[in-house]
Amino acid sequence: MSERGNVLVVDDDDVYRMVLSSELGRRGFRVRNADCVATAVTRMTEEAPDVALVDLRLPDGDGLAVLRAATGRAASIEVILLTGHGSIDTAIEAMKLGAFDYVAKPCPIDEIEIRVRKALERRAMVQRTALLESGLAMRGKASDFVGCSEWHTATLERIERFAPTDASVLILGETGTGKEVLARLIHAQSLRASRPWVVVDCTALHEDLLLSELFGHEKGAYTGAVGARAGLFEVADGGTIFLDEVGDMSPSTQVRLLRVLESSTFRRVGGSREIRVDVRVIAATNRDLHALIAQGHFRADLFYRLATLRLDLAPLRERPADVPVLARHFAERFGARFGRQVAFAPEAMAALERYAWPGNVRELLHVVEQALIVGDGPRVELAHMPPHLTRTARGATATQGTADGPQASLEQLGRAHIERVLASVGGHRGKAAHILGISERSLYRKLRELA
Repeated sequence: MSERGNVLVVDDDDVYRMVLSSELGRRGFRVRNADCVATAVTRMTEEAPDVALVDLRLPDGDGLAVLRAATGRAASIEVILLTGHGSIDTAIEAMKLGAFDYVAKPCPIDEIEIRVRKALERRAMVQRTALLESGLAMRGKASDFVGCSEWHTATLERIERFAPTDASVLILGETGTGKEVLARLIHAQSLRASRPWVVVDCTALHEDLLLSELFGHEKGAYTGAVGARAGLFEVADGGTIFLDEVGDMSPSTQVRLLRVLESSTFRRVGGSREIRVDVRVIAATNRDLHALIAQGHFRADLFYRLATLRLDLAPLRERPADVPVLARHFAERFGARFGRQVAFAPEAMAALERYAWPGNVRELLHVVEQALIVGDGPRVELAHMPPHLTRTARGATATQGTADGPQASLEQLGRAHIERVLASVGGHRGKAAHILGISERSLYRKLRELA
């Protein structure tokens, strides 16, 4: 059975907590539990559940403390309060503070499951609204894609050829190389530029929710589907849909996507009516799709449909000529935000140029932003740089066997970068995922792979 969502059960009644967790797990949810406020807050920070079922009375505080921690997160958690007979008024007041719902104990497990499903539905709607708000406002400009290397020039020429067509585009490259920037640029230079631009992060949603997001659903398609809803392919009709991290898409979703690419038609979840759309698909991934195809995890026919046109993004370490150009571009951008013009001291620029950049352009962007925050003068000095950039020579670090040297493997570079980011945020995985530009789910997966 596929997981339907991540649920955190917070209750100090050991028997009730374990029975509820077991029943929800049996019904397909991924369940963790906590018996107090402190443990619940730790669970929310480390594991980012979708929904929290929280008892109002806990040994080290009350459910309102958990509610405040949940609603204060960047990626909010839907909270359903578990109440006793004497705390209904408090539960209603908590809903005014942001709780999704409350149930009075004891409550049938079927009723709790319905409430959890509805909470997941609202969370998906919030994420969908954020996708549309960021996606429909087109920001793709040639000025966002800067550089002076031969690779940069050749890539711009290919974009100019690709953009006016309606062919699907597959963009391949490591995390942080700028795949979405190029996708936006292709759309901005296409004949669809004035039409919708919709972004979908294929790692951000569970399989069932992703199907509903992409293709919509009919009323009654599943418990909690109280009305019909259009999917993002319908929203993008006439424009472009960008499928980020398409390599993480489940096999069943791949089948549905292949049908859209082949016939420009699909059915909503739970529906029988064929819906026809005119949508250009741009997809991107940092995964090795050929390896996934060999392992049976990605469909070869879908790969060839997506890769009608293909762009391979070179990592920043393979185009060092772009580093100073990008660094000055980011310094100009952040300098305008901070109200000052900034130049790089020769030693600072040299440090940027000799670094291997395992996190690619995204890492460079964050390093420049940090340097401008640390220093408040007209020049970025070497002292304003993170410690790992101030080493005198990349070759020296290689002979010491560090992960920044030119002989380091890609796996070593990736592990070192993730470890540095985690260290810079005190081990907070949510903040680290934000800096790395990936979902917390993807970060957990990468940590498991690198363990």
